[in-house]
Amino acid sequence: MLKRALILALLCGLGSAALAETAEDTLTPDQARASLRRAVEFFRKDVSIQGGYLWQYSADLAKREGEGKAPASVAWVQPPGTPSVGFAYLHAYERTGEDFLLDAARETAYALVQGQLRSGGWHYSIEFDPEGRTKFAYRKEPCNPDGHNTSTLDDNTTQSALLYLMSIDKVLGFKDEAIHEAALYGLEHLLGAQYPIGAWPQRFTGPPDPEKYPVKRASYPESWSRTFPKADYSGFYTFNDNTIADVIGVMFDAGRVYGDARYRASAEKAGEFILMAQMPEPQPAWAQQYDPDMHPAWARKFEPPAITGGESHGVMQTLMMLYRETGDAKYLEPIPRAIEYFEHSRLPGGKLARFYELETNKPLYFTKDDYQITYSSENMPTHYAFIIGSWLDSIRKELEATKAMTADELEAARTPKAEACRMSDDLARQAKAAVESLDERGAWVQGGRLNYQGDEDSTDHVIRSDTFASNVRVLSQFLEAAR
Repeated sequence: MLKRALILALLCGLGSAALAETAEDTLTPDQARASLRRAVEFFRKDVSIQGGYLWQYSADLAKREGEGKAPASVAWVQPPGTPSVGFAYLHAYERTGEDFLLDAARETAYALVQGQLRSGGWHYSIEFDPEGRTKFAYRKEPCNPDGHNTSTLDDNTTQSALLYLMSIDKVLGFKDEAIHEAALYGLEHLLGAQYPIGAWPQRFTGPPDPEKYPVKRASYPESWSRTFPKADYSGFYTFNDNTIADVIGVMFDAGRVYGDARYRASAEKAGEFILMAQMPEPQPAWAQQYDPDMHPAWARKFEPPAITGGESHGVMQTLMMLYRETGDAKYLEPIPRAIEYFEHSRLPGGKLARFYELETNKPLYFTKDDYQITYSSENMPTHYAFIIGSWLDSIRKELEATKAMTADELEAARTPKAEACRMSDDLARQAKAAVESLDERGAWVQGGRLNYQGDEDSTDHVIRSDTFASNVRVLSQFLEAAR
């Protein structure tokens, strides 16, 4: 539960200034509690599909979308979808003890149980329509055992669902059989999907064949095609979008929640993979994904075999997390070399290229119209960040702070405790704003447009799940602090 507790601690670090008398007179705990209940009832009754949620909705709820248009029978798993809303309910229950919040959290967990595939994880979305469900190999009927059975680790999809089920399972004392069984089933299959080398793929349907995935260190290929090969990259060892980092976090948390040493061992095995995946000189950093020969490999048509200035930042942060979890200094050893390499690879102005050509270290870009590799940044596609900001200064500071941690500080970092929320002017203002912006239905409507409706979209006001989750957290923190 490390990630969740850290979030709660940050959310509650709002200062200790006493609530001003005028603010206290303006918003009472009873008003905050009533608004919280009204918002949750609206989201459950009018927005939810059997406890599942999308990313955003038109203000009248007529149009819905996750990462794409969605009918009323579909919920989204990929954050900020169903698990994100569920966590808001669960955190609010833990802050307030209100049973209606636990009911909402449990309902959302059941939605995820309905969406779990036989392969153990989740697709990006969950279909609840009985006929539509027959396209998928869900574990719960109605389903089709021969239907779509690909679990995705892309964009924190399966990981976030598992983290949520594990979290509510613990809160419920492991007594809800459906939730408990789904969490353990998912973890067992995630263990099974781990490669012999310790990595995970972007997507999986079952355990890999170990004969096809030898354990070896990363190296440069003798040559690589500058033409996009249209190959299936879903089984490659994947750092892109923090895939492996998110799974490592799940496994460490699972070890704490269930006391099973296999989960922690799995996380540490993934750490060994990260060490093996660091490229040799002259580019001691990491690629987005690797093929079974441990060569950087193509993914999408704008993601070539290359050293990545993007995901390598996240890899270094993951290594520091592994050190904090284990105390083993081997996880810190690769970081200074990578920092030094990127310092010498900065672009004019101090930024970094997303991709650096293997061995030559020339920045790689793509042409806007036909996606051809080029060394020029003059005519790039705009949907993808080929030039990124540098986090090297913050990585260096984090490294020094991590190295300086005492044994007691390392132990405390592994099992952080959520701090009690204290009242502050800032928290009171946020809670007051949340209450005042709630409409007569119990909805938080804000200016904005839907992203995937095309010419049909004339919407200029939306209801967003991430806004709902944020306001639920604020109100529950206010209630705890007022107590």
